[in-house]
Amino acid sequence: MANHRPRRVGELIKKEISQMLLQDEIKDPRIGFVTITDVEVSGDLRHAKVFVSVYDKDEGVKEETMEGLENAIGYIRRELGQRIRLRHTPEILFRYDNSIERGTKIFKILEDLKNENDE
Repeated sequence: MANHRPRRVGELIKKEISQMLLQDEIKDPRIGFVTITDVEVSGDLRHAKVFVSVYDKDEGVKEETMEGLENAIGYIRRELGQRIRLRHTPEILFRYDNSIERGTKIFKILEDLKNENDE
């Protein structure tokens, strides 16, 4: 049977970081509208990849947001350590997730093709 603990810890981390972002606990003006799309935790629970989507078309804003999140890693780990009871608080690694943008682009292409066929 597979170990479900990394997945459960990932869900907890996702919930807690989302809460921090939602309640403006992370005081960095560079961090705009961010969604945590997924969290992958290693089997030993020592590393967590946090996938984020930034709601802004401007590449500069996306980069600034990622820098702001990187800058807040110490605070986020400290908070996670207090909120989630684990022997070791995982190292956090933020990764940009563009799957929502890709999905939107594909949807638009399909809509355009449908409209062309309807004409």
